[in-house]
Amino acid sequence: VQLVESGGGLVQPGGSLRLSCAASGRSYAMGWFRQAPGKEREFVATISNSGGSTYYGNFVKGRFTITRDNAKNTIYLQMNSLKPEDTAVYYCAKPIQWLTMTSYTYDYWGQGTQVTVSS
Repeated sequence: VQLVESGGGLVQPGGSLRLSCAASGRSYAMGWFRQAPGKEREFVATISNSGGSTYYGNFVKGRFTITRDNAKNTIYLQMNSLKPEDTAVYYCAKPIQWLTMTSYTYDYWGQGTQVTVSS
């Protein structure tokens, strides 16, 4: 399984970004994590292989949306109302099994894409 993220960049507070994760292989359940400097990797969101079920980290509070397009084998993370504390490297990853939110239960990771929220 190969995962390639894209879409990161610099955005002002209150702005939006959409991250993409292109995956090889079949349509697995997938997740997004993030890691800020000096902090542990944090769960952001996960989506089932069909896209019918999603779960989010507590901090998201309706600002982010995870979706997928199985025809393109791509997972997306739409991020709105971005805050400086959202600054981090964002990773997509494949879980060992559905509905897990701890990083050690994900076995394949992308290289990450940097998101910086700053004025």
